[in-house]
Amino acid sequence: MSRDIGKILKQLPSMDIMLGREKIHFFIEHLGRNTVKAVLNDVISRKRTAVIGGQDSSLSTEQIEEEACNILEKKRMPGLRKVINATGVVIHTNLGRSCLSKEARESVSLISSSYNTLEYDLDLGKRGQRNSHVEWLLCEVTGAEAALVVNNNAGAVMLCLAALARGKEVIVSRGELVEIGGSFRVPEIMEFSGAKLVETGATNRTHRYDYECSVTENTAMLLKVHPSNFRIQGFTSEVSREELAELAGKNGLIFMEDIGSGVLVDVRKLGLSGEPTVRDCVEAGADVVTFSGDKMLGGPQIGGIVGRKQIIDRLRTFPLLRALRVDKMTLTAFETTLRQYIRRDYDKIPTLSMLSRSIPAMKKHASSLARKIRRSVPEIDIKIIDVEDAVGGGAFPVTSLSGVGIALRCSRWNSAGELQNILRSADPPVIVGAKDNVAVIHVRTLLDGDDSLIVNSLKVLYEKDEI
Repeated sequence: MSRDIGKILKQLPSMDIMLGREKIHFFIEHLGRNTVKAVLNDVISRKRTAVIGGQDSSLSTEQIEEEACNILEKKRMPGLRKVINATGVVIHTNLGRSCLSKEARESVSLISSSYNTLEYDLDLGKRGQRNSHVEWLLCEVTGAEAALVVNNNAGAVMLCLAALARGKEVIVSRGELVEIGGSFRVPEIMEFSGAKLVETGATNRTHRYDYECSVTENTAMLLKVHPSNFRIQGFTSEVSREELAELAGKNGLIFMEDIGSGVLVDVRKLGLSGEPTVRDCVEAGADVVTFSGDKMLGGPQIGGIVGRKQIIDRLRTFPLLRALRVDKMTLTAFETTLRQYIRRDYDKIPTLSMLSRSIPAMKKHASSLARKIRRSVPEIDIKIIDVEDAVGGGAFPVTSLSGVGIALRCSRWNSAGELQNILRSADPPVIVGAKDNVAVIHVRTLLDGDDSLIVNSLKVLYEKDEI
């Protein structure tokens, strides 16, 4: 080691000195001494390595403090944070999908902060079943004989395949062998469950005779899979669920349908068509139907399974169910949401409320928010524009929703991308869309209280940038 490097390294402050500095002490209070010490050690080690390697020529206390504080500040902020969704995508997969209703949030707060009847029967005074809290409600809204819930829809599909078709053949149309999300691929889920995939038909056209020719003595199930955000258009053909139900019954097979989005009510009056409700599938003859709770249904992340009692009873005793069971907070949020369905309080479910927002109502909202922004930050150029919103969550992928947006332009921020980046740094972060290189606030997905937060964030960010 050269004499100059040794001289630089002597500037290295002791850990006690670093831990005693006022800025560092702030993080000790929030993150604990061990966390702060580990970060300081890492920063000092990297600085020392850089000096020895000739990549740095100084090692001051202030430099170490600044770098450590930047890292510690990121650790201090919660990883899971509230954001404002101003993208116009109602069921935004990356932003937590559906928001819970006020009533559902209150039920979660109550149940999570107290002892409860998760697995206790008050009438009998002994152990009960957690599924009982929601089963009758699911049967009421879907028309099914029996129901079960697990942690998500992927788990629901996995449980059904493993319990009902393990070691047996399951016939699926090639046009439905889709990937849903980052790693949910039908063939891989099938393999993991122990069921044997039998592909039938062509990618764009599958006929009844394709299924008929694929049935063997080892076949257990016909499976119909919702394609989610994937669609084949043009020269296409698929077999109806009624035909599949009839074919399955004729051959002593199970007909299962995974519809993904979990639509519980007719949404055609909202201009949305092509998605079956869970009840549609049950009434068409499906023996078992699986779906998500946090998409079109508008509840928490959960996997619903409804169908014939004989089939559902087989799932109740399958060992995998325990690994997929639902916690008390999810259950109470789901129960509350289902109760809103049976009361027809659809307007109180945020997802359905957002989807039903009219153009006049959104224009009125946009005008009000635009006035507030102008008063707080007059330098921002604002224009109310027509935009296209989306359902999201894999539902209605080819259907856009007419929406209203507020276009923001400011000479201080040169592009839509720059303003998007700046708004993501707000507290809470504001996630906006963009159109023609202009940042756009889509009002459809704004919740109560978001307007004032957006106005305040723009004002704070503008004044901060001015300094």
